[in-house]
Amino acid sequence: MSGVLSKQFEGYAGKSSMVRKMFEAGIKLKQQYGADKVCDFSIGNPDLPPPAEVKTAMLEIAEHALEPFAFGYMPNAGFPWLREMMAAELTKEQGTTVTADDVMFSGGAAGAMNALFRCILDPGDEILVSKPYFVEYGFYVENFGGNLKTVATKPDFNLDLAALEQAIGAKTRAVMVNSPNNPTGQIYPKEDLEKLAAILRKKSAEFGRPIILISDEPYRFLAFDGAVVPSVLPLYEYSVVLGSFAKNLSLPGERIGYLVATHNMPEKEKFMSSVIMASRIIGHVNAPIVGQKLLKHVLGKQVDLAVYAERRNAMAKVLTDAGIEFTMPKGAFYFFPLAPGGDDAAFCDELTKNLVLGVQGSAFGMPGYFRLAFCHSVDVIRRSADGFKKARAAFK
Repeated sequence: MSGVLSKQFEGYAGKSSMVRKMFEAGIKLKQQYGADKVCDFSIGNPDLPPPAEVKTAMLEIAEHALEPFAFGYMPNAGFPWLREMMAAELTKEQGTTVTADDVMFSGGAAGAMNALFRCILDPGDEILVSKPYFVEYGFYVENFGGNLKTVATKPDFNLDLAALEQAIGAKTRAVMVNSPNNPTGQIYPKEDLEKLAAILRKKSAEFGRPIILISDEPYRFLAFDGAVVPSVLPLYEYSVVLGSFAKNLSLPGERIGYLVATHNMPEKEKFMSSVIMASRIIGHVNAPIVGQKLLKHVLGKQVDLAVYAERRNAMAKVLTDAGIEFTMPKGAFYFFPLAPGGDDAAFCDELTKNLVLGVQGSAFGMPGYFRLAFCHSVDVIRRSADGFKKARAAFK
């Protein structure tokens, strides 16, 4: 007798997200040794409180909570008034015209991504992404019969445009970039994105259908040392940006995200109506109403970025003092150092023995490295110094 799961999910059981596994291992270690003894850098779960305006918004929502339709349905793309507000905000942020008709709210950026893939993928189509990449991308693509195809980045984690161009084929449906990048913190320069847009135009003409450029931007707000995050929307007519308010407002559990398409995209009305329909038929229906109402008060706000800059510097010092090699992240809140000894799984195991949790680079498609999320207090980061030194010493 066969099992209760599909063949696909039987396979997934063995490759469930390593990030989540380490996060759950951290919970057990804290129960065993005490929360003050464990330094958990496994998951990007920001500890900063949301902006003060969130409290004001919650009180207003509570004041009207018993009114008819206070938590009722709204159009699948989100409240029209909020889409107008978001379009104005995105016009400033992205440096190009965005209207309400270009925007859809979603259940986090992941919800928008799944709706997008549902719309654009036929069985066997490919989404092309540079590695290392966010661990869930492959699952999202496979949800709709597609395949995730990966290419290496340059040694400094910048895009290898020649490799990307060579990898594009007749089955390529979209190229996806993530900048600032999870897990490397790299920010792709505008000139590279312009060259990528030119490649996509050429390849779209060659294969007779548009290749979409998807920019996954949940960390757009977090760039260091004056770095600028370029927008793809003005660069390419088949661009789509995905974002969320999980990190910049410290609201990851509220699951409020969005999709925005290039204003001058050919057949944009057809595209947007299809993505909105896809969001409904895969079961999202609409973005959470509480999250949408929160944005009325907090759109354009963000947490204190100076806190993350201090934590980045503290983590850099801890790694340097331990003799661990890394590339300084330009954005986001992750480090992606080289694993001493070259075996990322073995080094992460050694870290765990010393009550420090990171995630092996294999989970992001790049063995030999490991990821650390520095969205934790400076005290926690500094407290981890001894654990890093002991783990490093085991591989000398």
